[in-house]
Amino acid sequence: MNEPSEKGSRLGDYLSHMLEAIRLARAYTEGMDKQAFLEDKRTQQAVILNLLTLGEAASHIARLYPAFSDNHPQLPWKQMRGMRNRMAHGYFDINLEIVWETMCNDLPGLEATIHTVIEADSGS
Repeated sequence: MNEPSEKGSRLGDYLSHMLEAIRLARAYTEGMDKQAFLEDKRTQQAVILNLLTLGEAASHIARLYPAFSDNHPQLPWKQMRGMRNRMAHGYFDINLEIVWETMCNDLPGLEATIHTVIEADSGS
């Protein structure tokens, strides 16, 4: 399947959705420690929704723009899609410890990497 034409491309939208999901998830937990997160169902659900959005956008990019995802292996496409699938299909089995660790350890670097990819692609 050919990738959508530049004119009809939604790639930029998907990347923006990814950045917005990361920004929101991080904002919801700003100033919160792990224990507070584990005790706050509302924040847990807000973060999980944004991680689902992140993974969904990554899935669309991988499916619709495979050359883009192949050209940017520094982004963890498979892991983002995998986390989304585990959360979407096993809601009652969501490990909040992993969600918290993802928030603290993975999202800041992922956000920076996405910004770098967007800047590099806009210059080409």
